[in-house]
Amino acid sequence: MGTVEEVRVSGQLSRAKLSKLIGVKTNRLLSATIIPMTIISNCTASVIKDAALALKEGHLVAFPTETVYGLGADATNAKAVARIYEVKGRPTDHPLIVHISSLELLDKWAREIPEYAIKLARAFWPGPMTLVLNKTDLAQDFITGNQDTVAIRVPSHVVSNKLIKEFENLGGFGVAAPSANRFGRVSPTNADAVSQEMVKFLSPDDLIIDGGNCSVGIESTIINCTQDLPAILRPGAITPNLINDLLETNIGIHNADNKLSQIKTSGMLSTHYAPKAKVILSSEPEEGDGYIALLEHLTPPGVIRLASPRNEIEFAQVLYNSLRLADEKNLSKVFVNSPLGDGIATAIRDRLTKASTN
Repeated sequence: MGTVEEVRVSGQLSRAKLSKLIGVKTNRLLSATIIPMTIISNCTASVIKDAALALKEGHLVAFPTETVYGLGADATNAKAVARIYEVKGRPTDHPLIVHISSLELLDKWAREIPEYAIKLARAFWPGPMTLVLNKTDLAQDFITGNQDTVAIRVPSHVVSNKLIKEFENLGGFGVAAPSANRFGRVSPTNADAVSQEMVKFLSPDDLIIDGGNCSVGIESTIINCTQDLPAILRPGAITPNLINDLLETNIGIHNADNKLSQIKTSGMLSTHYAPKAKVILSSEPEEGDGYIALLEHLTPPGVIRLASPRNEIEFAQVLYNSLRLADEKNLSKVFVNSPLGDGIATAIRDRLTKASTN
């Protein structure tokens, strides 16, 4: 995950295309592994250019960010964006996040940008933070869910940042990218999870870029920046304390039960991030149940331990893979002992609460 040269690219590709991507004959793939959706290992940076070209031509590209893997399309291409909704099974009125390479490009998508939003962007971009702002004409209804606002972020993962820059070099303006999973299910934090869930929905010209495991593991903090004061719409790694320290304010957190904001954005539904297994946040697991808890918590006899993270940061990193593991093991119930605290633990509890209402 450290360099662009270390990525893998997946796609239903011809042998000629494979040779072009990796620069060698296909009988010399070295460490490449061929599975139903062809995977090429140890590709060069030229792969990123090919992926950017695929985006420009209207295809979908799943790629890593520091949060989760995204399913990307040209944010100005209505047909390509429509395929995101189709592939994910996502409601068309559910807006998407546009990914750009730097703060300098924000005014192409947003207008009437408040000073505090610029301050947030300078402090936390590139990084796991999304800003919701009043949109320009570039942000069409098929991106915004027919709203007057647009959600923008600058990811920090080396692969996503390079891909977006290459796409912009080809004349692109931004990459729309929700998480690369079926709508409402568990977000993927590695390329194998993307392939397992999405391969049957993708076309031969779509790609999956493998940049390793995501370092954060849960989706970005989303902040409403259309009011006099900012408000968190979805908690994430950029916590209220970090924001309050920066802005010297007391930022609020929206939830489905209050009227802080009428803005629709990713992750706002009461049911989301759910595996097939039933997620239970109270009581104790019994024999045959799955269990996720901090390392300090013992595993009851006969219970299947799915993860034992050492702290809340590691908890976020392993959470989604652990929930996917429960489905791989065909478990019917997963008990989760949620971490306490007001850091990223707040975001973990948010995801688990929504997963448990499935």
